Amino acid sequence: MADEPAPEARAFIELAAQGPALHTLPPAAARERHRERAVPSGDREPVGTVEDVVVRGDGHGVPVRVYTPAGDGPFPTLVWAHGGGWVLGDVDTEDATARALTNAGGCVVVSVDYRLAPEHPFPAALRDVVAVLRWAAAGAEPLGTEPVSGSRAGLAVGGASAGATLAAGATLLARDDGGPSIDYQVLVYPATSYTQAFPSRDAYDGYFLSQGLLESNLAQYLADPLHGYNPLAFPLEARRLDGLPPATVVTAGFDMLHDEGVAYADALADAGVSVRHRDYDDMVHTFFGKLGDGEWARAREAVDDVGDDLRDALGR
Repeated sequence: MADEPAPEARAFIELAAQGPALHTLPPAAARERHRERAVPSGDREPVGTVEDVVVRGDGHGVPVRVYTPAGDGPFPTLVWAHGGGWVLGDVDTEDATARALTNAGGCVVVSVDYRLAPEHPFPAALRDVVAVLRWAAAGAEPLGTEPVSGSRAGLAVGGASAGATLAAGATLLARDDGGPSIDYQVLVYPATSYTQAFPSRDAYDGYFLSQGLLESNLAQYLADPLHGYNPLAFPLEARRLDGLPPATVVTAGFDMLHDEGVAYADALADAGVSVRHRDYDDMVHTFFGKLGDGEWARAREAVDDVGDDLRDALGR
């Protein structure tokens, strides 16, 4: 474990502490502030093509942004859910990450603009991610991806922070509700438990994430606190984790969610799931998305590591 956060991480913590805390702002204002900080203003990493489409699901249209690598397909597909505590974020704030994963993983990345709380509490966002997964599986060939059938691996799901929690819930739902068949999952610093206490929650309170922010996000996401006990909301609440896809779990050393990410990686392994746990011990929450303007070397390292895992798992 690193003694202290890397210099760029420490500077980020200090910058994030300036001005009103996000959770003290109305959702619209918090989202705008998040966009100001998260959407790069410089040149964007090139990929083959980028297309905005709408997927039919759960009685409404789910906007997605589809990133396809340069070169000849077919390509595997990664359905990706952005972070933001279920309250913030969209495909624009996740654009740099999606582009980097497209190139690093050699896969089509389908970035999901899922519905946000508090306007759309649990399970709306999860239903959107699952609808896009089913669309990607059924429409694999039109997407230019490998058919998701037989022995050819082709479909992964992943996300960062709240998006990783949604991705984990989607694998549980797919396992228990008739699919689709998911070949891999990428969980970047997920929130995994509603009921358990973890030392990192106290040790790194204020390292960008704070107890106040987590409590505010949960209050907006869960219309009824009882939903927190639902494993589709927090996967460590599940009675069983066997039969889930192989996983990469990414954790950051100075992150309130560090210990529950480790606990989920361990629980998956104990259930017989193949797991690659990648811990970046000098990093803080959100580091994975620090690409583009003022890019962090450790962010690029982590994206490349995840890309290697995806290529190994999906045959690229």
